Amino acid sequence: MAVSVDDFAPDYIGKDVDDVVILGGGLAGLFCALKLSPRPVTVITNAPIGQGASSAWAQGGIAAAISEQDSVEEHRDDTLAAGGGICEPKIVDQMTREGSDRVHDLLSYGVPFDQDLEGRLQLSREAAHSQSRVVRVRGDMAGKAIMDALTTAVRNTPSIRVLEGYIGESFLGEGRYVTGVLVRRRGGISRLAFPAKAVVLASGGVGHLYGLTTNPHEANGHGLAMAARAGAVIADAEFVQFHPTALDVGKDPAPLATEALRGEGALLVDKAGNRFMEGVHRDMELAPRDIVARAIHGQILEGRGAYLDCREAIGSNFREEFPTVHAAVSAAGIDPEKDLIPVAPAEHYHMGGVLTDANGRTSLDGLWAAGEVASTGAHGANRLASNSLLEAVVFAARIAEDIQGLMPTPRSAFWDKMDDAPGLPSQRNVEERDAISVLRTTLSNNVGVLRDAAGLRTALADIANAEKICVRRSIKNMMVSGKIIAAAALKREESRGGHFRKDFPQENPAMAKRSYTSLEEVEAISAEALETA
Repeated sequence: MAVSVDDFAPDYIGKDVDDVVILGGGLAGLFCALKLSPRPVTVITNAPIGQGASSAWAQGGIAAAISEQDSVEEHRDDTLAAGGGICEPKIVDQMTREGSDRVHDLLSYGVPFDQDLEGRLQLSREAAHSQSRVVRVRGDMAGKAIMDALTTAVRNTPSIRVLEGYIGESFLGEGRYVTGVLVRRRGGISRLAFPAKAVVLASGGVGHLYGLTTNPHEANGHGLAMAARAGAVIADAEFVQFHPTALDVGKDPAPLATEALRGEGALLVDKAGNRFMEGVHRDMELAPRDIVARAIHGQILEGRGAYLDCREAIGSNFREEFPTVHAAVSAAGIDPEKDLIPVAPAEHYHMGGVLTDANGRTSLDGLWAAGEVASTGAHGANRLASNSLLEAVVFAARIAEDIQGLMPTPRSAFWDKMDDAPGLPSQRNVEERDAISVLRTTLSNNVGVLRDAAGLRTALADIANAEKICVRRSIKNMMVSGKIIAAAALKREESRGGHFRKDFPQENPAMAKRSYTSLEEVEAISAEALETA
């Protein structure tokens, strides 16, 4: 039961407590809720379920070793190779072994994966995969199809209550024990408390902290900051994946040109039509995403531009095979059968997040995390294509199993400090929008595809100054998440996977390990950067 902030009294806790609260309505949150059924679950989400989640925008599909030509071991080894030496091998092995079962779970929920006439799943190949193992829906519609099916299943499950239009702000808790969440109505100032016996954080990624991203507006890093402020350990926050081929057509968010286009033979060329991945990597267009992103970034910086040439490889089949991308390029006045498609790297996925174990438990009692907000160790320094949806369903299922088997004992909870203003004058709203603009600009410029110490310190100082004018906790959470990423990037003085330092361009074998940080450490690094700015 939700409690109005104005009516809240400490003796209320324990009289009416939700069994399980899931914060987030993307793939991880909905799949976990379904796996917990018939246990009572409350799903709290910023946007209506099926909307506002990066899962719904995923084009490639879900990777799993399903075909007779493939094996779990090959999928595991491809994932470890892409991860730059810092994946957790046991986690990767577990994820890849459970992939086939989770794909069949999705089929049981009604996901219409592409199948041949004999009912076999059709598989495609993406970058850095040694086999065709990506299960798709109509070429580039996997994310939408999966979310549509799960949304229907959730709405038809009586044990699941869905509350839409609420933004998570803080956790309720005592010490290191999480006992619920504090949320605010989207667009409003009133807040509600949801005490719970177990809380699952599935709030998504950090895309809209960056000026150029493929993520929906709701991917603002709120959950990452909430966990950090509550004292959770954050892992691998410096590792941000930039998708090489976002459509460079002036849209926010930037439409995605799925990697499957290159899997089908599309080429990367400059404005003169010359291929530029030759000599960069043996796999050329299908090289790991960080390598392709840096190559495209360099082409753009040097004025040669970067384009996808789909004319010969896909041609007249484009509309049928890739309807989502076709609609996006057509809206921009581009005919992919005749024209080159302009592309640029955009923030796409955060490999880092709230540290979890194999069952999704965080370092805080009573709090689990799944999906992009979590850092399981499955992705290392550079996520293998289409492993994100796989990770979400594998660990959401494991969290549900863990909660079913071991329910934490609820304790009395207290209110997090109420430092929001009772009302926000229009001038304050304008100032906060300006602060968000500063955040997105400085992260794109200084914590993007290429980084160095000077730029990272600039980013930390810019964010610290912007944060001073923020009042709403949700906006402050964005600033906190931005500082976490920049501070972690400043600490790692090497280049590895999605993290590339111009001042430390080589891998350092001594740093072939995961990174861990706390908000206390981040604030100290940020304060030092502000002093020296």
